[in-house]
Amino acid sequence: MPRQPRLDIPDVLHHVIVRGIERRDIFAEDADKERFVASLSALLTKSATKCYAWALMSNHLHLLLMPTRVSLAETMRRLLTGYAVYFNRKYQRCGHLFQNRYKSILCGQP
Repeated sequence: MPRQPRLDIPDVLHHVIVRGIERRDIFAEDADKERFVASLSALLTKSATKCYAWALMSNHLHLLLMPTRVSLAETMRRLLTGYAVYFNRKYQRCGHLFQNRYKSILCGQP
């Protein structure tokens, strides 16, 4: 059965959930979280995406984002790919870091 197409609507809040593969840690130490937030901040500025909240746990994360100019899919692709490359190099690992694709739930307006 094919996947449902992702709803990627500008100017609408999206609750984004990303989980580590096999529920493994995606943040091994605080420096990893700091790196992720710095990358997120830079991408939000470039894409004019608004971030209303974030929560980073050791093996998953939540973001409350409102894309405007750049699609949510493009922003998340850049964020997650860049972070996975950083994490894999730092911890001398290879392969997938995240389980499946990110989950996105449409929310009401803030």
